[in-house]
Amino acid sequence: MNPAGYERLQSQVIPGYGSLARLAVALLAASPVAAAPGAEVLVAGCGTGAELVEAVAQRPDWRLTAIDPSDEMLAESRQRLGVQSSIDWRQTTVEALVDGPGVAGRFAGALSVLVLQSLPDDGSKLAFLTALARTLQPGAQLVLVDLMQTSLPSLEGQLEAAWVGFQQASGLAAEPGAPNQGLHPIGLARLTSLVNAAGFGDPARVFQALGFEGFLLQRRA
Repeated sequence: MNPAGYERLQSQVIPGYGSLARLAVALLAASPVAAAPGAEVLVAGCGTGAELVEAVAQRPDWRLTAIDPSDEMLAESRQRLGVQSSIDWRQTTVEALVDGPGVAGRFAGALSVLVLQSLPDDGSKLAFLTALARTLQPGAQLVLVDLMQTSLPSLEGQLEAAWVGFQQASGLAAEPGAPNQGLHPIGLARLTSLVNAAGFGDPARVFQALGFEGFLLQRRA
Protein backbone atom coordinates (compact mmCIF):
# COMPACT_ATOMS: atom_id res chain seq x y z
CA MET A 1 0.00 0.00 0.00
CA ASN A 2 1.32 3.44 -0.88
CA PRO A 3 1.70 6.06 1.87
CA ALA A 4 -1.41 7.99 0.79
CA GLY A 5 -3.49 4.82 0.99
CA TYR A 6 -2.10 3.93 4.40
CA GLU A 7 -2.80 7.39 5.78
CA ARG A 8 -6.35 7.29 4.41
CA LEU A 9 -6.99 3.92 6.05
CA GLN A 10 -5.67 5.11 9.39
CA SER A 11 -7.90 8.19 9.27
CA GLN A 12 -10.90 5.90 8.72
CA VAL A 13 -9.97 3.77 11.74
CA ILE A 14 -8.60 6.31 14.25
CA PRO A 15 -10.57 9.40 15.31
CA GLY A 16 -8.37 12.48 15.06
CA TYR A 17 -5.62 10.64 13.16
CA GLY A 18 -5.06 13.57 10.81
CA SER A 19 -3.82 15.68 13.73
CA LEU A 20 -1.91 13.04 15.68
CA ALA A 21 1.50 13.50 14.08
CA ARG A 22 1.18 17.29 14.17
CA LEU A 23 0.22 17.22 17.84
CA ALA A 24 2.92 14.71 18.80
CA VAL A 25 5.68 16.78 17.21
CA ALA A 26 4.36 20.04 18.66
CA LEU A 27 4.29 18.53 22.15
CA LEU A 28 7.84 17.23 21.91
CA ALA A 29 9.11 20.46 20.36
CA ALA A 30 7.84 22.32 23.43
CA SER A 31 9.54 19.96 25.89
CA PRO A 32 12.45 21.30 27.95
CA VAL A 33 15.19 19.14 26.39
CA ALA A 34 14.03 18.71 22.78
CA ALA A 35 13.31 22.46 22.50
CA ALA A 36 17.07 23.05 22.16
CA PRO A 37 18.31 23.90 18.64
CA GLY A 38 19.66 20.89 16.77
CA ALA A 39 18.25 18.36 19.23
CA GLU A 40 18.52 14.68 18.36
CA VAL A 41 15.11 12.98 18.28
CA LEU A 42 14.18 9.32 17.88
CA VAL A 43 11.08 8.25 15.94
CA ALA A 44 10.45 4.68 17.07
CA GLY A 45 8.28 2.81 14.58
CA CYS A 46 8.30 5.52 11.91
CA GLY A 47 5.90 3.60 9.65
CA THR A 48 5.17 5.56 6.48
CA GLY A 49 6.61 8.78 7.89
CA ALA A 50 3.73 10.90 9.21
CA GLU A 51 5.70 12.05 12.28
CA LEU A 52 8.81 12.63 10.18
CA VAL A 53 6.94 14.88 7.76
CA GLU A 54 5.70 16.97 10.68
CA ALA A 55 9.11 17.01 12.41
CA VAL A 56 10.84 18.27 9.26
CA ALA A 57 8.15 20.94 8.83
CA GLN A 58 7.99 22.11 12.45
CA ARG A 59 11.61 21.60 13.51
CA PRO A 60 13.91 21.46 10.46
CA ASP A 61 16.86 21.85 12.86
CA TRP A 62 16.21 18.51 14.54
CA ARG A 63 18.48 15.58 13.75
CA LEU A 64 16.17 12.61 13.40
CA THR A 65 16.78 8.89 13.75
CA ALA A 66 13.90 6.97 12.14
CA ILE A 67 13.64 3.27 12.92
CA ASP A 68 11.21 0.55 11.94
CA PRO A 69 11.62 -3.24 11.83
CA SER A 70 9.76 -3.35 8.49
CA ASP A 71 11.88 -2.78 5.39
CA GLU A 72 8.68 -2.11 3.41
CA MET A 73 7.57 0.63 5.81
CA LEU A 74 11.03 2.24 5.75
CA ALA A 75 11.03 2.19 1.95
CA GLU A 76 7.64 3.91 1.83
CA SER A 77 8.74 6.45 4.40
CA ARG A 78 11.95 7.27 2.54
CA GLN A 79 10.06 7.64 -0.72
CA ARG A 80 7.59 9.98 0.95
CA LEU A 81 10.26 12.18 2.57
CA GLY A 82 12.72 12.18 -0.30
CA VAL A 83 16.34 13.15 0.29
CA GLN A 84 16.67 14.40 3.87
CA SER A 85 20.17 14.87 5.25
CA SER A 86 18.67 15.38 8.72
CA ILE A 87 17.26 11.83 8.90
CA ASP A 88 19.22 8.70 9.77
CA TRP A 89 17.15 5.71 8.61
CA ARG A 90 17.62 2.33 10.29
CA GLN A 91 15.81 -0.98 9.88
CA THR A 92 15.88 -2.14 13.48
CA THR A 93 14.00 -2.23 16.76
CA VAL A 94 14.58 0.15 19.65
CA GLU A 95 15.69 -2.81 21.77
CA ALA A 96 18.49 -3.57 19.30
CA LEU A 97 19.28 0.09 18.65
CA VAL A 98 19.97 0.98 22.28
CA ASP A 99 22.71 -1.64 22.53
CA GLY A 100 24.65 0.03 19.72
CA PRO A 101 27.63 2.30 20.43
CA GLY A 102 26.78 5.82 21.56
CA VAL A 103 23.00 5.34 21.67
CA ALA A 104 22.27 5.07 25.40
CA GLY A 105 21.36 8.51 26.75
CA ARG A 106 21.75 10.10 23.32
CA PHE A 107 18.33 11.48 22.39
CA ALA A 108 16.64 14.68 23.56
CA GLY A 109 13.20 13.23 22.89
CA ALA A 110 11.32 10.41 21.22
CA LEU A 111 8.04 9.74 19.43
CA SER A 112 6.18 6.42 19.53
CA VAL A 113 2.80 6.56 17.81
CA LEU A 114 0.64 3.42 17.55
CA VAL A 115 3.48 1.01 18.35
CA LEU A 116 3.07 -0.21 21.95
CA GLN A 117 -0.49 -1.40 21.21
CA SER A 118 0.84 -4.06 18.83
CA LEU A 119 3.11 -5.65 21.48
CA PRO A 120 1.77 -8.32 23.84
CA ASP A 121 2.06 -7.70 27.58
CA ASP A 122 4.33 -10.70 28.09
CA GLY A 123 7.47 -8.68 28.74
CA SER A 124 7.52 -7.20 25.23
CA LYS A 125 5.87 -3.93 26.25
CA LEU A 126 8.24 -3.48 29.18
CA ALA A 127 11.28 -4.30 27.03
CA PHE A 128 10.19 -1.71 24.45
CA LEU A 129 9.58 1.01 27.02
CA THR A 130 12.79 0.25 28.91
CA ALA A 131 14.81 0.47 25.69
CA LEU A 132 13.16 3.80 24.85
CA ALA A 133 14.00 5.18 28.29
CA ARG A 134 17.61 4.07 27.92
CA THR A 135 17.99 5.97 24.63
CA LEU A 136 16.91 9.25 26.24
CA GLN A 137 18.83 11.86 28.15
CA PRO A 138 17.73 12.34 31.78
CA GLY A 139 14.69 14.63 31.78
CA ALA A 140 13.97 14.00 28.09
CA GLN A 141 10.39 13.22 27.10
CA LEU A 142 8.61 10.55 25.08
CA VAL A 143 5.30 11.16 23.31
CA LEU A 144 3.38 7.88 23.39
CA VAL A 145 0.08 7.37 21.54
CA ASP A 146 -1.81 4.06 21.56
CA LEU A 147 -5.12 2.28 21.82
CA MET A 148 -5.96 1.87 25.50
CA GLN A 149 -8.44 -0.11 27.56
CA THR A 150 -11.20 1.99 29.08
CA SER A 151 -11.11 2.59 32.81
CA LEU A 152 -14.92 2.19 32.87
CA PRO A 153 -15.81 -1.38 31.86
CA SER A 154 -19.50 -0.45 31.76
CA LEU A 155 -18.74 1.76 28.73
CA GLU A 156 -16.76 -0.84 26.78
CA GLY A 157 -19.69 -1.96 24.66
CA GLN A 158 -20.73 1.59 23.83
CA LEU A 159 -17.18 2.65 22.93
CA GLU A 160 -16.70 -0.40 20.72
CA ALA A 161 -20.00 0.29 18.95
CA ALA A 162 -19.02 3.95 18.50
CA TRP A 163 -15.67 2.90 17.02
CA VAL A 164 -17.41 0.61 14.53
CA GLY A 165 -19.85 3.38 13.71
CA PHE A 166 -17.00 5.86 13.19
CA GLN A 167 -15.30 3.50 10.76
CA GLN A 168 -18.49 2.86 8.81
CA ALA A 169 -19.27 6.59 8.66
CA SER A 170 -15.72 7.11 7.35
CA GLY A 171 -16.41 4.71 4.47
CA LEU A 172 -14.72 1.62 5.88
CA ALA A 173 -16.51 -1.71 6.23
CA ALA A 174 -16.20 -2.61 9.92
CA GLU A 175 -17.67 -5.61 11.69
CA PRO A 176 -18.91 -5.39 15.29
CA GLY A 177 -16.49 -7.01 17.73
CA ALA A 178 -13.52 -6.87 15.35
CA PRO A 179 -11.80 -3.46 15.81
CA ASN A 180 -9.28 -4.65 18.44
CA GLN A 181 -8.18 -7.71 16.49
CA GLY A 182 -4.41 -8.21 16.63
CA LEU A 183 -3.87 -5.42 19.17
CA HIS A 184 -2.97 -5.60 22.86
CA PRO A 185 -4.34 -2.52 24.64
CA ILE A 186 -3.76 -2.06 28.36
CA GLY A 187 -5.33 0.20 30.98
CA LEU A 188 -3.86 3.32 32.54
CA ALA A 189 -2.92 1.57 35.79
CA ARG A 190 -0.96 -1.08 33.90
CA LEU A 191 0.67 1.52 31.66
CA THR A 192 1.72 3.51 34.71
CA SER A 193 3.26 0.41 36.27
CA LEU A 194 5.16 -0.41 33.08
CA VAL A 195 6.51 3.08 32.41
CA ASN A 196 7.59 3.48 36.04
CA ALA A 197 9.45 0.17 35.84
CA ALA A 198 11.04 1.27 32.56
CA GLY A 199 12.46 4.46 34.06
CA PHE A 200 9.79 7.08 33.33
CA GLY A 201 7.66 9.16 35.66
CA ASP A 202 3.87 8.85 35.68
CA PRO A 203 2.16 9.33 32.29
CA ALA A 204 0.43 12.66 31.65
CA ARG A 205 -2.54 12.31 29.30
CA VAL A 206 -2.52 14.90 26.51
CA PHE A 207 -4.89 13.39 23.93
CA GLN A 208 -7.94 11.13 23.85
CA ALA A 209 -10.37 10.10 21.13
CA LEU A 210 -12.55 7.09 22.02
CA GLY A 211 -10.00 4.43 23.06
CA PHE A 212 -6.95 6.17 21.60
CA GLU A 213 -4.90 8.13 24.11
CA GLY A 214 -1.67 10.09 24.00
CA PHE A 215 0.72 10.61 26.90
CA LEU A 216 3.81 12.59 27.75
CA LEU A 217 6.42 10.56 29.64
CA GLN A 218 9.59 11.99 31.13
CA ARG A 219 12.68 9.95 31.77
CA ARG A 220 13.70 10.15 35.39
CA ALA A 221 17.10 11.65 36.13
